[in-house]
Amino acid sequence: MYDEVPALHDAKRAEVSGSWLGYDRTNVVFWPDWKADIRLLDGQEWDFDDRWRLSGTGTWKLTDRRTGWNDGQHVQLTLTSRTAVATRTPEPNEPLDPPADRPQTPKTYTWTFELRRDDKEALKLYFFFGDPDSRSTYVLQRGEPQSVAHRPARRPS
Repeated sequence: MYDEVPALHDAKRAEVSGSWLGYDRTNVVFWPDWKADIRLLDGQEWDFDDRWRLSGTGTWKLTDRRTGWNDGQHVQLTLTSRTAVATRTPEPNEPLDPPADRPQTPKTYTWTFELRRDDKEALKLYFFFGDPDSRSTYVLQRGEPQSVAHRPARRPS
């Protein structure tokens, strides 16, 4: 039913560390000390439909334990301190108002990123959003290199 995704087993912490960019100004910085800065990251799977976007700080880990949809390694990112919440503008085919019975925006949240390599062997991080049967992917790509020697004490919101 689904295309097979080759499992990665060779990703290293240094390869994940740094700044990653995504949809509509999403930026995640994975620091080498397993800390993370998160800016405007949408929810995965069904949570994406609620249109909230979270910012804050957290932790991450590179794991071989099966935690996502595919075999191989995954990156788990956990928001531990939420500093801001935004709302994503609906796409033209989305309803303008979220469902009345939607849950509150989470104060903490964990994303599980699948890993793959592009045709140049560069690492890409992604998760599925919306209906898992649709297999829509939310991709993070390597952004501008961040100096890991200088870590901001506090990110502006």
